[in-house]
Amino acid sequence: MDLLARLAEAHGPSGREEAVAAIVRPELEAVCDRVETDPLGSLLGTREATGAVGTPVRLMIAAHMDEIGLMVTAVDDSSGFVRVIPLGGWDARTLVSQLVLIHGREPVDGVVGTPPVHVLDQEARNRAPKLEDLVIDTGLPADRVKELVRPGDVVTRVRTLRTLGELITCKAIDDRVGVFVMLEAMRAAGPSPAEIVAAATVQEEVGLRGARAATGRVLPDVGLAIDTCPSGDGPGQKGGGTKLGKGAAIRIMDASAIGSRILVDFLESLAVERDIPHQFHVSDKGGTDTASLQLAGEGSIAGCVSIPQRYGHSSVEACHPDDVRACIDLVAALIERVHEVGRPG
Repeated sequence: MDLLARLAEAHGPSGREEAVAAIVRPELEAVCDRVETDPLGSLLGTREATGAVGTPVRLMIAAHMDEIGLMVTAVDDSSGFVRVIPLGGWDARTLVSQLVLIHGREPVDGVVGTPPVHVLDQEARNRAPKLEDLVIDTGLPADRVKELVRPGDVVTRVRTLRTLGELITCKAIDDRVGVFVMLEAMRAAGPSPAEIVAAATVQEEVGLRGARAATGRVLPDVGLAIDTCPSGDGPGQKGGGTKLGKGAAIRIMDASAIGSRILVDFLESLAVERDIPHQFHVSDKGGTDTASLQLAGEGSIAGCVSIPQRYGHSSVEACHPDDVRACIDLVAALIERVHEVGRPG
């Protein structure tokens, strides 16, 4: 779990993924023939085809490095409280009472505080907080905060990875566990007659931007995103969907893309053949880098393998190690056999 812990605990909100990339790059270099950084900051590791006849099929795997974060808009002149806007999809309820780190002229610790319940009237008690209602308190005088923090600085959550019964929990499981799966699958896979490009992408949480640029550069024949998906067995869920511990989730549809039936069926056949636990995710919500992969150039055969998780976009995201292992095995199998899928059209 050391690599996954380092990835999940690292600070890398959308547009500021450098600390995560510094962890990922040597891992990619160990399993690829070359590694490049594109202008947006995505890392592209290429493994040349082995024993290919003619032009090899090109598979691009994408897992995003960025996590949801915040950006500073202002520092209050009198109190020194820091005001922020979201980077990615936030539920403000999950931010209340959290420890955060402001990446200013130097790192500044902060807490997201709210008025104590004793002073709230009934209406305020019953109303869910909005992000614009929340501020970050650094515990420093206003003048000192203004020396250290300015508009445009980013803010991330502070949390260490730990076990929780049979699960693992941390902030940024979405999608550092996907990056972890990609790296471990590249490590585990045997030779392939396909060219493999492993992309650790940026700015997924703000509109799949990194993958859009990277796919334009790579132009894959087949694309596979690796991301998390909401499990159907958490509190407040009404059943259905995926369940923790039941295997890799083959994603059929979300709000951003419908997975290629060719790839969905092929992933299922690999899972059955290799006895890899698997399940299916179908939703009309959410999105992944699949959308960008699918629309690259003249289009690619694209889909997604997902790690089911509870409590997405919070500081206590949780997943099951058995599902992580199943995803690694399934992606490794695809790397070895993707040439059988062929090219679009």
